[in-house]
Amino acid sequence: MTTEIAKKLAIALFMALMAGGLVACDDQGPAEEAGESIDESADEAGESMEELGEDMEEAAED
Repeated sequence: MTTEIAKKLAIALFMALMAGGLVACDDQGPAEEAGESIDESADEAGESMEELGEDMEEAAED
């Protein structure tokens, strides 16, 4: 019976380590934060360009 308990403890320890690893992945490093900031800036710039294009089309129609 001790081998069954040892197997169960080993599985429980493995699962706890995996869960801890997943929680640690939520922390963002400075490079990831910078990348997200760049992505957001690019999205905002793209939206601004689309709005500018729409405004130019409206002005050309008038």
